[in-house]
Amino acid sequence: MAQLLKVQNFNISSDGIAAGENQSLESPFGLPRPERLFAWAGATASWPMRTDPGGSRGLDDYFTRDFARNIGAEIMGRNKFGPQRGPWQDDEWRGWWGDEPPFRTPVFVLTHHRRPSFTLSDTTFHFVAGEPATVLEQAREAAQGKDVRLGGGVTTIRQFLDADLVDTLHVVVSPVTLGSGLRLWESPDELLDRFHLDVVPSPSGVTHHLFWRK
Repeated sequence: MAQLLKVQNFNISSDGIAAGENQSLESPFGLPRPERLFAWAGATASWPMRTDPGGSRGLDDYFTRDFARNIGAEIMGRNKFGPQRGPWQDDEWRGWWGDEPPFRTPVFVLTHHRRPSFTLSDTTFHFVAGEPATVLEQAREAAQGKDVRLGGGVTTIRQFLDADLVDTLHVVVSPVTLGSGLRLWESPDELLDRFHLDVVPSPSGVTHHLFWRK
């Protein structure tokens, strides 16, 4: 069976924005109140950081629960890993997630500035340069037959879309308008030359956009 490259649970505003342009240690998304984009997942019964019983069931919960199924590696851009830019000044920085990252697979971080791989719990981070197809080949080998998740951010997803490497894309559109920032699209119709699309509204107010390759 083919190994898919999948974008899952990627959150954007109604005007296509997923992040601000000024990330910082204090503001990982570079947005005011970023929880407006992903509160739908945190409200589900399957949210992995839930500390109390309860939570919603249904469509949102299905996508939250399905996030890790058959994923053997992740690719992410440097902006998703952390706020540093340019040459690494501090190898002590190990990402936003603390000692227990949520990935539980090898993670390939795209960067022009190499640094040694390291492991936290059951997640190993590799820092790689190269064209999208080359990085995907590395990730697929590490995934050992499972699928590869393309984790973001916006610039990374656009690079892999432009290289025609993405097989499925799940984008969650929240009913908020941000006005400016890093934009995934002007309209989802931009992808319809290559993908089928189903649009499924959720009782939570978000809309799930499901793309799969034609």
